Amino acid sequence: MRGRSIASRRRVDHSMRLAAGCAATIGILLLGWILATVVSRGVAALSPVFFTRLPTPPGVTGGGLANAMLGTLLMTALAAVLAIPTGLMAGVYLAEYGRESRFAATVRMAANILMGVPSIISGVFVYTFLVATTGHFSGYAGAVALALIMLPLIVRTTEDMLLLVPSALREAGLALGTPRWRVTRDIVLRSASKGLLTGVLLAVARVSGETAPLLFTSLNSPYWPQRLGQPTANLTVTIFSYAMSPFRDWQSQAWGAALVVTLAVLATSLVARLFIRVKGV
Repeated sequence: MRGRSIASRRRVDHSMRLAAGCAATIGILLLGWILATVVSRGVAALSPVFFTRLPTPPGVTGGGLANAMLGTLLMTALAAVLAIPTGLMAGVYLAEYGRESRFAATVRMAANILMGVPSIISGVFVYTFLVATTGHFSGYAGAVALALIMLPLIVRTTEDMLLLVPSALREAGLALGTPRWRVTRDIVLRSASKGLLTGVLLAVARVSGETAPLLFTSLNSPYWPQRLGQPTANLTVTIFSYAMSPFRDWQSQAWGAALVVTLAVLATSLVARLFIRVKGV
């Protein structure tokens, strides 16, 4: 079989480079367009009142979204408390102990499937088992829904980061008579610490903009979140509600809240990228 000429290969190479460059340019332009729109429309709503006051009743101008910001922070923090230890331990098991076992393969497949499940499914699942059974929406249910989204990301990232640690480090620790659990804790986890932190930050950024799960779990509230056992205010559902309202002031605040969420996700992603660059992975 006669191979293609060098000129033909070069044409194909140039064509693929051009197509890839055009696709990357389109993606960057769309991202820039979205960011520019959010910034231009959201900046006008930002003020000290926006960050310190409660929302006003419908049709009344002024007020802020301080309760939604606090509720988002509380639910995200609780979701992190639920998902991070569990995800790290599951990842350690897959990378250090289970490896090729059938149970590990099952856990790995389950994590991969959960990563592809739409977030609204997590919301419906938690609604069925927590909201419907208790008879009311709550911040706890919202945190559980967010934790279900974070968990598979942390599991897979933890396993991947631990597998990047050279086996020679493990063997050196074991050769000194150090127990396996201590080698894992003091050598393997410490070597992969920055990569693990990067995975955690990316998981937090992933759930920061979720709306659908919270519509089914925490819903929303115009009051301060004094406890998470009741409907809890959050930024994403507030954006959804305000953007659909006929009031211009609420629509403006929806753009401001969108800008706050965008900047928070962007800052988290940049911190994660910084750790990746420092670690060199």
